[in-house]
Amino acid sequence: MAIVLFFQKPGCGTNARQIRALEAAGHQVVAKSLLTEPWTAAELRAFFGETPVMSWFNPAAPRIKSGEVKPTEIYAAGALDLMLADPLLIRRPLIDVDGMRCAGFDREPVPSLLGGERSDLQGCTRPQTMPRCAEPR
Repeated sequence: MAIVLFFQKPGCGTNARQIRALEAAGHQVVAKSLLTEPWTAAELRAFFGETPVMSWFNPAAPRIKSGEVKPTEIYAAGALDLMLADPLLIRRPLIDVDGMRCAGFDREPVPSLLGGERSDLQGCTRPQTMPRCAEPR
């Protein structure tokens, strides 16, 4: 059993499903709000490892979907500045297990925690035609 620090968007159905999967695998999940955590650039950067900057972003974020923010055109420092100002831009969940960190539910240490790849738990559960998830209060 591992203790999983899980930074989520409160009210997100996909994040709730991911937490249930981790708990069903026998892990203790400590869920925290990604949106209210007092991030620093260095703390946030530690979750992205060597992944490309564009993969740090949540493709479902309103500012990305509208085209206002273009992840393919942003360098690391600029990406972190944007994410600190607007945490909805951060790919989620952010996971920390004993110092092993990742952004997204398809990267290590998550597959190992679940006993194998579980890409079916990464994408948004809400179809494109449905209204957006409510903003957390």
